[in-house]
Amino acid sequence: MADNPDDTEYRTIGRYRDRIVRGPILRTLVWLGIPPMLNQLVTIAYNVADAYWLSSYSELSIVAPRQTRPILMLFQALLNALNAANLSIVSQYIGRRYFREATLEASRFLTVSAASGLLLCLLLFSLRGYIFTVILSTPEKMLGYVIDYSAVISIDILLNYIVLTCTTILQALGDTRRPAFINMVAVAVNIVLDPFFVLGIGPFPRLGVIGAALTDVVGKIISISGMAIIFVRSYPEIRLRFTKNIDAGWIRIVMRIGLPILATGLMNGFAFLIQLRIINMLGVVAAAAYAIGFIIMDIADAALWGLTGATAVMIGQNLGAGEDMRAREIALKSALAIFLGVAVGAALLYPIRWNLADIFADDIDIIGEASLFLQIVLPSIPFFGLFQVALSTGRGSGHTLIPTFIGVFRLWGLRILLGYILAFTMGMGSFGAWLSLAISNFIGGILSLAWVKYGGWTKAVIRERRVAESI
Repeated sequence: MADNPDDTEYRTIGRYRDRIVRGPILRTLVWLGIPPMLNQLVTIAYNVADAYWLSSYSELSIVAPRQTRPILMLFQALLNALNAANLSIVSQYIGRRYFREATLEASRFLTVSAASGLLLCLLLFSLRGYIFTVILSTPEKMLGYVIDYSAVISIDILLNYIVLTCTTILQALGDTRRPAFINMVAVAVNIVLDPFFVLGIGPFPRLGVIGAALTDVVGKIISISGMAIIFVRSYPEIRLRFTKNIDAGWIRIVMRIGLPILATGLMNGFAFLIQLRIINMLGVVAAAAYAIGFIIMDIADAALWGLTGATAVMIGQNLGAGEDMRAREIALKSALAIFLGVAVGAALLYPIRWNLADIFADDIDIIGEASLFLQIVLPSIPFFGLFQVALSTGRGSGHTLIPTFIGVFRLWGLRILLGYILAFTMGMGSFGAWLSLAISNFIGGILSLAWVKYGGWTKAVIRERRVAESI
């Protein structure tokens, strides 16, 4: 395949591309995946520290991030859709050595993402009272914390749209190390600032949940600044800027790739809203245990997030380079590595689940309920890892429809419908709610692995050649 006429201008990008397309699969997967995995570990450390300081401020304030999470997931649905298309298109152009086209695509995604983030930021700030009182029925004892936290975290939505778009562009180039390092620095600053902002140590005021949200905003500002420096110094050929050059053809291909992801994100967001409402209906103890349980589960599946991102990048660039069989091999080896990695994490945490829950709560009922949650759900999360591999395979290949159907079924059919039946119709209470979570992971993982192995996703979605217009 002919190279771009201006290939010499893009040697920085090309050196990553050659390793991804030709290097040993597992070694390259680890090379790409370790930096974002470490970034995820640091983020988890921050979430754990954040939960600890919030529990020191007030035992019930720990629920504020978890009560807000489904709303953030819902509002991030568009970002996930845009970045699925972003990664597919940019990585495949890089794989085919069409570097000018990759530059134009990156600027288009940055423009649309920033505008979308601003709109959603204003929407959450304006509607948060209605969302948490009417839609989610947040228990009254927790409501004040959630309203205050969500007011500040709405700013984080705009900044997160920019951060994740820039991160995705760098990952599509094959550069996973430096954005991960920048984000780790930002999160490290968050960890240091958290007790000062939350508890009011030294000259800082005692801000509680507002302080916890403020550290998130500070971290995003650091990440944006750091990645801007990376682009200017290391990739001057990728001239990111806001652009009006968004044509109908671009919109069509983005919709083709992104609409299934958007549908998944919206349905996931609404599903998690309903799931959280079901948990809130079970009372304060269940709501607190749910928040604590997911904090601990994030530790077990830390390996998942770095390697799934690397999977998408490798699949995208290999399909762009015409390496269809290699792309499927990448997906299957990634599934095996992630399943084993998450299984090890779950096995290490399972025997000490009570002790872990005890760190975040003093109420014996909350500790016992969180321990029950982990006892039921932890064994299922390696299968959740398989589902995430299918999502990454869809993102890298641009074939996102089947993972979308699997995601809809596991959430709406198993977590929501089955969960409600078990918890209320059959009178199993919180045990039924936790059991439905585990069942959804088991079945969703098995279906996902079947699609990765046998599905017809090994076909690139980019155009054979087009001339990039001026940005």
